[in-house]
Amino acid sequence: MSATDQQEATLMETATEMGDIEAPTTQLQANPQLESDTSAAIFKKANRPVTLKFENVVYKVKPDQKQGLSFLKTKKQKSEAEKIILKGVTGIVFPGEVLAMLGPSGSGKTTLLTALGGRLGGHLAGTITYNGKPFSNAMKRNTGFVTQDDILYPHLTVTETLVFTALLRLPRTLTKQEKIEQADAVITQLGLTKCKNSIIGGVFLRGISGGERKRVSIGQEMLINPSLLFLDEPTSGLDSTTAQRIVSTLWELSKGGRTIVMTIHQPSSRLFYLFHKVLLLCEGNPLYFGKGSDVMSYFSTVGFSPSVAMNPSDFLLDLANGITGDDSQADQATVKETLVSAFKTNLLENLKMELHELNDEDVSSAGDQKQFKRWAIPWWEQFSVLLKRGLKQRKYESFSGLKVGQVLVVAFLTGALWWKSTDLQDQVGLLFFISSFWGFFPLFQAIFTFPEDKMMLGKERSSGMYKLSSFFLARTVGDLPMELVLPTVFVIISYWMAGLKPTAGNFFSALSAILLCVLVCQGLGLAIGAFIMDQKSATTLGSVIMLAFLLAGGFYVRHVPSFISWIKYISIGQYTYKLLLESQYKPGETYPCTSGSGVCLVEDHPAIKKIGLGQHVIFSVVALLLMLIGYRLLAYVALMRVGRTK
Repeated sequence: MSATDQQEATLMETATEMGDIEAPTTQLQANPQLESDTSAAIFKKANRPVTLKFENVVYKVKPDQKQGLSFLKTKKQKSEAEKIILKGVTGIVFPGEVLAMLGPSGSGKTTLLTALGGRLGGHLAGTITYNGKPFSNAMKRNTGFVTQDDILYPHLTVTETLVFTALLRLPRTLTKQEKIEQADAVITQLGLTKCKNSIIGGVFLRGISGGERKRVSIGQEMLINPSLLFLDEPTSGLDSTTAQRIVSTLWELSKGGRTIVMTIHQPSSRLFYLFHKVLLLCEGNPLYFGKGSDVMSYFSTVGFSPSVAMNPSDFLLDLANGITGDDSQADQATVKETLVSAFKTNLLENLKMELHELNDEDVSSAGDQKQFKRWAIPWWEQFSVLLKRGLKQRKYESFSGLKVGQVLVVAFLTGALWWKSTDLQDQVGLLFFISSFWGFFPLFQAIFTFPEDKMMLGKERSSGMYKLSSFFLARTVGDLPMELVLPTVFVIISYWMAGLKPTAGNFFSALSAILLCVLVCQGLGLAIGAFIMDQKSATTLGSVIMLAFLLAGGFYVRHVPSFISWIKYISIGQYTYKLLLESQYKPGETYPCTSGSGVCLVEDHPAIKKIGLGQHVIFSVVALLLMLIGYRLLAYVALMRVGRTK
C-alpha cells in the first residue's frame, strides 16, 4: 500500500471512530446513476499530476500612500513601514492530497493561496514550483481557481453559465455535445438540477441563492478536470449539508491524482477529517504544517491540549488567536510566540528536508508536457462562443425599456420642436443638436463597458480561457445592434418630422454620418473606460472631452483663438456636423433672407460659412475612420494589463 493510500485509510479510520462522517465514496454509491453520470466528467484521472512546493514564501506590501505626507518620508522610513503579510511559509502538497489552510481573519490565508495560484505580484519572495518548475502560461491553463467572491454574469442561467464555460475551456478534442454533457454532469453532482434553468441574478436582480452561486463557481473550475485546484473559502455562506457535499466532491477529485489547496475558515469536524494536510497560519506565521490526523497530537506534545472535547478546527483557531482554552491567563502574544517557536523547532527542519529530498527531475518528467495546450479552442471558436454569450447576457441591457424609451422620447421631442421647419438657422441648429446628442449618448454607454467587465475579464484571463483579441472583438461586435439600431430609429423619426430634404440620397447621407459618429464615439468611450477602469472618474473625463469637442464643433464659436483652435482637428462633433451639412445643402443653393435681393447663398450663412460647403468632405470621412480605428486600438492596449499574472 502506498503512503497516500495509508494516509487516506488513517483519515477515514479516524473519522469513522469519531462517528462523524462516512467516506465520500459511500455517499456517492448511494446513487449509482449519479456516480456513473459524473465520473466521466469530473472524477476521471487528472491530465498530469502536479506536485506543489513552496519554501520560505514572504510577501510584503507598502503602507497606504494616502495616509500622511508619504512623499516626505525617507527611503529608510518607508522600508520600515512596509507590512509583512507572509513570514516565511513552507510546505509541499502531492497529487492526491487536499491541503486546507486555516487561520483567523487577516492571517494571510487568501494571500498565500493567491501566491500559490500564480496570481500575486508585488514584493513576493521565496520559491514556488510546480513539478519543479516555475508557474507558466501552460500551467495556468491546467489550474482551477475559485475566488471567494462569485464572479458570474447575472442574466445567464446556471446551465448557460456552465455550458459556455465548457465550450471555452474544454479541449477541442471533445465535441460540442460532449462538452454540454460534462456541464450537465457537473450540475447534477453539485446539486444544481432544480435551479439549472434559473438566472444567476445579482444585487438588483433576483436569481439563485448564495450557496447555489458558490456551487456554480466551483463547477466552472471542475469542468476543466484541473490537475491543480485552488479554492478560497469554498464553503463560505453554505449550510453544513451543502458544505459536506462540496468538500466530499473535492476529496473524490483528489483521488484522481489532483492536487487541491483551499482556504477554509471554520470547518466542522466532519469536514476537518477529510483534509489530508493542514496548514495553520497566525499573522502570516505558520504554526503547523502536516497531516490533519496528527494535528491534535502535535499540539499536545508542545503543551497545548483542549480542556474539553471540541472540534479540532475550533481548537486550532483558538490557538492561532493566542487562546489556550485552559484556566491559565497566558498573554496571547506570548502564546503565539511560543507556537511559532515550536513550529520552527519541531516541524520546519523536517519539512525542508522533505522538500530538498524530493527529486524535481523525477517530478517534472511525470506526465506528458504535450498535454498542456496553449489554448483549449482556436481563436474563431473563442470569438463565436464569446459573441453568443455576450448577446445572451446583454440583450436585456442593450434593449432595455429605459434606453429605448429615452431615445424615442428625445426623437419625438426633437421632431416636435423642429416640426416641418423651413428656417435655415433652425435646420442648422437641428443638425448640430443631432450630432451632439449622438456624440454623448454612445460615449457614456460605452464608458461603462469595460469597468463593469473588469472582474470577469480578470478572472477569465487569469485562467487562460481565451485570447484578449477574441474577447475584445466579440464584445464590440456584440454591442453593434444597440449602437446602430437606436440611432437609426431616432433619425427615421426626427428627420421626417423636422422636414429635412425628403430624398433617399439626403436621408441616407445624414444617416451614414450619424452612424459613423456613433461608432467613433463608442470607440472613444471604450478607450476612456479601459484606461480609467473607474466609472465615476471615466464619466468625468468623458464629459470634459465631449464638452471640449462640442464647443469647438463650429456652431457656438466661429472665431476660435489660434492657440486653442487645434481642438477642432480632433473634434468628432465638427467632422460629423460638416457631414450633416453636406447631406442637406450644396454650394449654389439659396435661402430667403433680408438682403436687398431677398435671397442669399446657403454657403454664406454665418453658421455654415466657417465650416464650408463642398470642401474637405473626404477629409472629414477619413478623419472619422482613423478615429474609429485609433480609439479601439487604444482601448485594446489598455485592456492588455487586465488579468495579467506573473
